Amino acid sequence: MNLMAPNNVTEFVLLGLTQNPYLKKILFVVFLFIFLFTVLANLFIIITISLSPTLSAPMYFFLTHLSFIDGIFSSVTTPKMIIDLLYQRRTISWGGCLTQLFLEHFLAASEVIVLMSMAYDRYVAICKPLHYMAIMRQGLCQLLVVVAWIGGILHATVQMLFTVDLTFCGPNIINHFMCDFFSLLEIACSNTYRLGMVVATNSGGMCLLIFLMLLISYIVILSSLKSQGSEGRRKALSTCGSHFTVVVLYFIPCIFTYTRPVISYPEDKLVSVFFAILTPMLNPIIYTVRNTEVKNAVRSLLKRRVV
Repeated sequence: MNLMAPNNVTEFVLLGLTQNPYLKKILFVVFLFIFLFTVLANLFIIITISLSPTLSAPMYFFLTHLSFIDGIFSSVTTPKMIIDLLYQRRTISWGGCLTQLFLEHFLAASEVIVLMSMAYDRYVAICKPLHYMAIMRQGLCQLLVVVAWIGGILHATVQMLFTVDLTFCGPNIINHFMCDFFSLLEIACSNTYRLGMVVATNSGGMCLLIFLMLLISYIVILSSLKSQGSEGRRKALSTCGSHFTVVVLYFIPCIFTYTRPVISYPEDKLVSVFFAILTPMLNPIIYTVRNTEVKNAVRSLLKRRVV
């Protein structure tokens, strides 16, 4: 595995979101605000759950890790993209490209497993309420988080094994604002069709399969709500609605991006903006606005700080 720049390619030129100088200034302000809000909002969720005794359920243990991942995930590509908006020529080194790719896939895969753990938690809570505490014990929750981090590392390592063997014959211009694997495949000088299909299976296939599994789990959960009272249904729909919204926002862009041959579309940049920048911002909003327990904990925490 060669981590040195292949064929003397030491850097790549990123075309970014736009070449319009006026629009770049506007986007700089917009994305700077989004980035700061994303980091602070996810940090606020972590602090709120850590300091609130009412949020000690396993679901909020997973939500803490989800917010932690979102905060870091937003920091992988967004700061460089914001800084690049100030410059005419935007470049990234081969080493920087590999680092960005590894962190993207590591955090994305870890988040997938955390979302699966949260879905399993909701399934047990609603479909097996009498056995909930026995099944979702602390040891199992911690094990699922460890699996999430290890799974993320394994997935990202597989992607890196594919990436470091790519060769580049000259063109080093990437029509993107970040280092994207499919963009690298397009400018590689070797035949990348089979490699593209393998990546589509590894990333896209995983996204599609897990999304279908989560969809089926929520169909089972919704069907089991018929036997519960109105208050139980309302509370279950509140927590499940938040989680399912996050799942849809996460998996639809992932499926669009990776379940296809190595072809770039004009919409790719917008999908990447939504997936890598907007979704980490929306997650804490969704869990705060749609979850009654989190809203009550936030109010209680703010009152304690005021007093």
